[in-house]
Amino acid sequence: MKSYEVNFDGLVGPTHNYGGLSYGNVASQSNSQQSSNPKEAALQGLAKMKALMDMGFQQGVLAPQERPDVAALRRLGFAGSDAQVIQRAAKEAMPLLVASCSASSMWVANAATVSPSADTADGRVHFTAANLNCKYHRSIEHPTTSRVLGAMFADQQHFAHHAALPAVAQFGDEGAANHTRFCRAYGEAGVEFFVFGRSAFDSRYPSPQKYPARQTLEASRAVARLHGLSEEGVVYAQQNPAVIDQGVFHNDVIAVGNGEVLFYHEDAFLDTDRMLAELSNKIAKVGGKFQPVCVPRSAVTVDDAVRSYLFNSQLLSRADGSMLLIVPEECRGNERVWNYLQGLTGSGGVIREVKVFDLKQSMQNGGGPACLRLRVALNETELAAVNPGVIMTAPLYESLTQWVERHYRDRMTENDLADPQLLLECRSALDELTQILKLGAVYPFQIN
Repeated sequence: MKSYEVNFDGLVGPTHNYGGLSYGNVASQSNSQQSSNPKEAALQGLAKMKALMDMGFQQGVLAPQERPDVAALRRLGFAGSDAQVIQRAAKEAMPLLVASCSASSMWVANAATVSPSADTADGRVHFTAANLNCKYHRSIEHPTTSRVLGAMFADQQHFAHHAALPAVAQFGDEGAANHTRFCRAYGEAGVEFFVFGRSAFDSRYPSPQKYPARQTLEASRAVARLHGLSEEGVVYAQQNPAVIDQGVFHNDVIAVGNGEVLFYHEDAFLDTDRMLAELSNKIAKVGGKFQPVCVPRSAVTVDDAVRSYLFNSQLLSRADGSMLLIVPEECRGNERVWNYLQGLTGSGGVIREVKVFDLKQSMQNGGGPACLRLRVALNETELAAVNPGVIMTAPLYESLTQWVERHYRDRMTENDLADPQLLLECRSALDELTQILKLGAVYPFQIN
């Protein structure tokens, strides 16, 4: 039976803005308060989805969230009609309104952790929505994320869904941004690689000093238990706290893996030699041959990696067994990074080609190609069981492009977030989107 890695990309929401909400994310903070372009952001994301589909890769789409989140503001004491809640929040607590308007759900690498059926005890694909409790504006996402994923992967014979972990610091979970999977083929048993920034209960693990470590070891272990993963099918590794303090807020800012390949920076991890040996040994036991590709600090500094998002790239398997690397335009704009990539693809190694995409609107808010996609390994039967409305096709691309053109603004500032009309625009857009994607009622305004 054939198997695939399907990339479900997040559709950028109508309230895309530069709120500077993500402490520890250099791009998010440095571009705070600039004017954004939601329409351009959504169209840039759709263009990447369409391009990968045209290259022959399986591609899907994941819907954005309802914003502003008026219900979240009500829980914080703002009362009255929807318009009154927004106006009062703008007057009394603008940072809370900005947080309630965040379009950060576009970065669906943080939506959930996914384990394919070949790895799990019950032979189903397992999803655990990430609690994202390190940042308030993201912590309010998981209820809608769970409903959307449930509408996309609804067949209980093939798919299992778990609620987000307890929303406390000890179980901080950032989803697939700190998780990858190695395998010989997507339909075969693999080794799942969980990367954590700190331990909540074990003081032997060091912590960063400047920026928060968002993923805990305890959360990663809990997800592995929920998904029914075997001890032989899991490897845990700690991020280097020093690189977290340089802006590497998730592992996918400093490393990316696919198939049998790990593409990583020399300074990405602690105890790297032990980790590589464990990965090599366990991947060999499931019939694979581990291929680590280390980028030396002498060629690309951590600062280069953070500013270019070299590692926040998509590593895709091609039919001939070679790898294609999807990188943002910012990589071409960094001389050291671009020189390294030219040498890499010309070396005859497994990564043979680099394709560049303009994702400036997302990049300025701190998310590159890898942030925008949730990877789901599926066999033919499971792929057929996915809601067909969310699988990218040429007609769906045209429908979504026209939908964006109808509903999205081409400019967004902080002052625009205080406009109650924005909520009505967002709801109108999302109501139509659920019909296009055949999701049913997944948003609070559709349910209540």
